[in-house]
Amino acid sequence: MSEIKWELNEWTFKAAGEKEWLPAIVPGCVHSDLYRNGKIPDPYYGTNEHQLQWIDKRDWEYESVFAVPAELLRHDNVSLVFDGLDTYADVELNGERILSADNMFRTWSMPVKTRLKEGENRLRILFRSPINEDLPKLEKLGYGLPAANDQSELGGLGDKRVSVFARKAPYHYGWDWGPRFVTSGIWRAVRLEGWSGLRITDLFIRQSEVTASKAKLSAQVTIESDRDFEGRLRISAEGMAFERTEEIRLGDNTLRFEFEVENPRLWWSRGLGEAHLYTFRAEILEGESVSAEKSVRTGLRSVKLKREKDGAGASFYIELNGVPVFAKGANHIPNDNFETDVTRERYRYEIVSAAEANMNMLRVWGGGIYEEDAFYELCDEYGIMVWQDFMFACSMYPGDEDFLESVRHEAEDNLRRLRSHPSIVLWCGNNEIDSAWAHYIPDGGWGWKKDYTPEQQNKIWADYEAIFHRLLPTAISKFAPGAEYWPSSPLVSLTGDENQHANPGTSEGDIHYWGVWHNSEPFENYNKYIGRFMSEYGFQSFPEHKSVLQYAPEDSLTLDSEIMLAHQKNGRGNFLIKEYMDKYLPEPKDFVSFLYMSQVLQAEAMKSAIEAHRRSKPYCMGTLYWQMNDSWPVASWSGIDYYGRWKALHYYARRSFRDLSVSIDATNGEDLNFHVLNDRLRPESASLSLQLLNFDGTVLHEMMLPVEVEANTAVQVHSVKAAELLGREIPERTVLLAELEQGGRVLDQRTHYFVSAREIELTVPSIRATRADDEEGRTTIALETDVLAKQVRLTAEEEGVFTDNYFDLVPGEKVYVEFWARGEDGTLAHGPAGAVAVQSMADFIKF
Repeated sequence: MSEIKWELNEWTFKAAGEKEWLPAIVPGCVHSDLYRNGKIPDPYYGTNEHQLQWIDKRDWEYESVFAVPAELLRHDNVSLVFDGLDTYADVELNGERILSADNMFRTWSMPVKTRLKEGENRLRILFRSPINEDLPKLEKLGYGLPAANDQSELGGLGDKRVSVFARKAPYHYGWDWGPRFVTSGIWRAVRLEGWSGLRITDLFIRQSEVTASKAKLSAQVTIESDRDFEGRLRISAEGMAFERTEEIRLGDNTLRFEFEVENPRLWWSRGLGEAHLYTFRAEILEGESVSAEKSVRTGLRSVKLKREKDGAGASFYIELNGVPVFAKGANHIPNDNFETDVTRERYRYEIVSAAEANMNMLRVWGGGIYEEDAFYELCDEYGIMVWQDFMFACSMYPGDEDFLESVRHEAEDNLRRLRSHPSIVLWCGNNEIDSAWAHYIPDGGWGWKKDYTPEQQNKIWADYEAIFHRLLPTAISKFAPGAEYWPSSPLVSLTGDENQHANPGTSEGDIHYWGVWHNSEPFENYNKYIGRFMSEYGFQSFPEHKSVLQYAPEDSLTLDSEIMLAHQKNGRGNFLIKEYMDKYLPEPKDFVSFLYMSQVLQAEAMKSAIEAHRRSKPYCMGTLYWQMNDSWPVASWSGIDYYGRWKALHYYARRSFRDLSVSIDATNGEDLNFHVLNDRLRPESASLSLQLLNFDGTVLHEMMLPVEVEANTAVQVHSVKAAELLGREIPERTVLLAELEQGGRVLDQRTHYFVSAREIELTVPSIRATRADDEEGRTTIALETDVLAKQVRLTAEEEGVFTDNYFDLVPGEKVYVEFWARGEDGTLAHGPAGAVAVQSMADFIKF
């Protein structure tokens, strides 16, 4: 076997036309390199973003001077491989142009055996300004294409939105939660690959049919050979081996080998079973020697997107191994505006946080990037299903042949790279474009069409259809056969008429519901607008005080300060938070209290939505809130802030996503309806304990109800008139405590109040926190209170999370909370918390 890979890691960079070369880190980008060299301030601090818009108007050069290892030069074939160039790049090797790249999402490989030499070699890459490159394309087109989130004004371009012309991460140009940093650079690895004889360039295990008793598989092995010969192909995994003789020809060969695995260990999403992974190995043998080999790790599972007509419309859910799965999770955006700063440890922390919050799905949203391998590998391991968008969002795109050809290659490269990940259960063409343009509704959508003539409208829509209705599904069929494809999110169905486009009231397809937030609709509407799969909805909050101080000084901590507005990309965002807070919560006493209250507000909103969706199972079979994470420090819809600190929302999601949980529906204002939600694949017997208490803990009424709930269902188990239950008690000082118990253990708990949080008559509680630190460094805190303590929040000196937080503490109850330290490897494990502070809502409001 003769193949070697050698990465090029020694680089310098400079602005084109300047003389000073500075050290660069590859993979990386020009913004990060400038910052590390002290040439620009921290891009994320204060309003520095505004002063750094000059960077994307310059051309930048990167250079590596290297000596090729002799063992690599001895190979018959040597290729130079770029896993990612961002974006318009001219590559020269020893003074000779060998490549002009134009797509950030593509892999580029070219033979360089004859261009390399012994001793010093010089590789130089000129990155042309994406702004200067694409402005002429806009001028040539003659009219702008919609690009709602392109912050062209901030970039000094006025209304000239050029983001749609570049096959580059859309969010680089700004979004309503992210900054505008239009990067350039070598954003993925660069290496030389040398080989002689032959090599296996790709191994794909196609899963034709998978059941618990048998998996019918086909190994597709791609071989590059510089000679003709006869050899044996062997496929092996976990003690199994399948082998046959093959004729291999000069050039590229694709071999297909069908085989079966008896009683396979299936890959399941979190909560349903083991996320088992097989490592399949392909080997080419000549005699007893292995001439080439390659392995791939994948999981065996059956995945179907079920869209079947029913009495209400049509279903929309993922069926995994024959089981309908209720999807619980969030939308994922890139973890940083400078993607190459994201380590495998940061990815692991996000996926661990998702699993700990009882999630089973993340949607990789179409305005970011096709994520790093590490992201999908971790989703595979932790059983997190992935809804994978292609990288198109909230814009209309050109349809010229050069653009389409670039997208064809982009789709092929990414499908080949990602198709073996069992976690990817759905490919989606784009985010929100079908509903935003709404071609079949003259005055529908986001109002884009009114700016174009009928001829222009038809041309723009034809270009859209060319990409999302023909090019991408064709690529799926060719390179990931059997994978499920959905053209746009949200969407009803490809009907070719006004019924195609989704709206909050549709009963087919998936829905993005933004009436709460963008339209200032009340939280109660989450119970009204419930679709078959809720793929987006959300509500904003600020990060905690400690996080805000990492991008703003104390004297800027006001809602309308220049820095607070710079770190709020959603126009009226800060004031929408205040508008909703004035409606639903007590008045905070100062700005630091406002930060805390904003998180409570967000969490309560998302709890309302999540539980409304789960109670509607099986009509609704998915709830993915916007959004999981942040790309920079900002006020946004995230449940985990840029620094990895869980907001109140993530703790709430951890409770509301429990596989077996209780939910209280008080939608109509008269009845209290109690539901038990069971996502497990077995029926469950439990007890529902109901206690009516006043705020000092006196039990006014109590009852215990037996509960039987079938597997994978949601059921209403009890109903009572709120007025009858409350009787003559004072509603402002009364709470209902519902606990789901099983085997003497409380599985889940909910509190219900008979007036809004704004009307509750809180008093300052005396919370007793008893702390225990054991020899293993584990910190456990027992919490008790003398009167109702609402929204108890624990904060720790060390970085980490608690097993529960932002919860209501009722007198007479003792709650135990443990601290999990954030490890350097991205995991959460028992560890020392340092000093711990305990507060409740009463500490943050005006009395």
